[in-house]
Amino acid sequence: MHNKVVYQAAKSMDTLGVPVLRFNFRGAGLSAGSHDRGVGEQEDVQAAIDFLAAEFPDTPRLLAGFSFGSWVGLRVGCADPRVSELMGMGIPVNNSDFSYLSRCPKPKLFVQGTSDEHGAWENVEQILAITPGNNRIVFVHGAEHFFAGRLDELNRAITEWLMEHHPELHRI
Repeated sequence: MHNKVVYQAAKSMDTLGVPVLRFNFRGAGLSAGSHDRGVGEQEDVQAAIDFLAAEFPDTPRLLAGFSFGSWVGLRVGCADPRVSELMGMGIPVNNSDFSYLSRCPKPKLFVQGTSDEHGAWENVEQILAITPGNNRIVFVHGAEHFFAGRLDELNRAITEWLMEHHPELHRI
């Protein structure tokens, strides 16, 4: 929740007036519980969606995740009809199964560093080749997993995609 990628993504969305909820998975930071290898963490994502649906019932929901959070979050977001769009940053395709995306037609933005040690750009392209829907991939050339020194490019990718899909949004 407190790494620079998650913070920048939340800041980018908040600047456009999009309600944002950041949270730690069970066992991370000061949260209760213990790491559950992606199983229980799906319940954490579902609880976050439930909360946002109750707080903002008339607002379309975008689910965004970084690294492990993208692997878990995109899976839940694909299945939940209350989530209309998805965003994955630094998707760890080198060692995680993202094949569930082949059954997910929702619009998606992926932002990936070309030097990401957990998600080689070639592997990202292979996953996206079998992923239906209106998908965009933005490769940040030379960026590693945490987009060090390249967070402005992450911000630009998120902002441009959201403004294109939601012209009613305005920068605050």
